[in-house]
Amino acid sequence: MGSAKVAFVLGGGGVLGAVQVGMLRSLLERAVRPDLIVGTSIGAINGAIIAAGVDLSVARLERAWTSREARALTNGAGIRPGRTHVMSTGPLLRLLKTGLPTARTFADLEVEFRCCAASIERAAEHWFSEGALIPAVLASAALPGVFPAVEIDGEHFLDGGIVNSIPISEAAAAGATEIHVLQVGRIEFPLAAPRHQLDNARVAFEIARRHRFARDSASLPAGVRLHVLPTGVATERENRIARNVTPDAVRRRIDGAYHATCAYLEHEGLAKPAPHGIRS
Repeated sequence: MGSAKVAFVLGGGGVLGAVQVGMLRSLLERAVRPDLIVGTSIGAINGAIIAAGVDLSVARLERAWTSREARALTNGAGIRPGRTHVMSTGPLLRLLKTGLPTARTFADLEVEFRCCAASIERAAEHWFSEGALIPAVLASAALPGVFPAVEIDGEHFLDGGIVNSIPISEAAAAGATEIHVLQVGRIEFPLAAPRHQLDNARVAFEIARRHRFARDSASLPAGVRLHVLPTGVATERENRIARNVTPDAVRRRIDGAYHATCAYLEHEGLAKPAPHGIRS
């Protein structure tokens, strides 16, 4: 019997994705390392940086999440309205170039990486796993109405969260036998009915997101072990985007997810310390 193929699956969720940095730190400290990284939206951004250099990834991600570019994306400084969007991809592009200093194609990455986007023309899920890296990640993170669609080879793409927000099915299809889900907290709380007219779109999207994840979780092949890592967030209110845009909130989310994931991994018997630690 061969050894396990470990996958890190990083879900979408914008600024809420800071928790993935704490989860990652806990995993690496316990010698849980990925053979495959799969990401959608903010999970594609974080995932690409991890895949570019696992041992350096925590430090790179912490710098990225506290950078001027990250602040521009959360405090409105990056607003550059266009006909179909309200923000320029400029700050995000600069953040990626900093977090990926030597990786420009998928072949440059240390770990196998795949990211999901939604094809407009085909109305379909699309997976990038080769070719130019940064355009693919930008496509995966092209939140409708916020960022413009990304054109690649004559096809237009939007945020992968539209079609597969927590893409465990892709990890399983790639042969993963141990899947660690770095999610952003939404699935930890029950979904409530819309509170006002504008809330309808959010609730509808959450139904689609959660339905896909629940279906894929129930359909995993026999022998695949699934770990849904905790964020450490106590209430749905504390998990709202508006409460998590400041640098202090980002640090709080990272630290909270780190401690919650440490406790989870210890409970699951995955608490072996890494032989050389992680680099900062």
